[in-house]
Amino acid sequence: MFKDLGNLGKMMKQAQEMQNKMQAMQEELMDVTHMGVSGAGMVSVTLNGRGEMKGVSIDPSMLKADEKEILEDLITAAHNDAKVKVEAYVQEKTQEMMGGMKLPDGMKLPF
Repeated sequence: MFKDLGNLGKMMKQAQEMQNKMQAMQEELMDVTHMGVSGAGMVSVTLNGRGEMKGVSIDPSMLKADEKEILEDLITAAHNDAKVKVEAYVQEKTQEMMGGMKLPDGMKLPF
């Protein structure tokens, strides 16, 4: 019976350590940025590690009324490119934090 309490204490300590690591990772993600580009670099979007947009850059040649739809498509494509990079980065950092432990299919971190 007392052996089980020791295991419970160990599990609680591990859970606290994981929570601390998750908090540190969340803070780190605020400072990390990834840029997505489209249109051969004519449009770029920068996201932080939490997926929040931090900037957009548009080549002046794209600022023509008759190219509105093209520009909208390029912004969307650049955002999606940045998002893929952010998600890959988060996945990599999560795997490092968890020591290679695999999550069940469909489960993503941070929650």
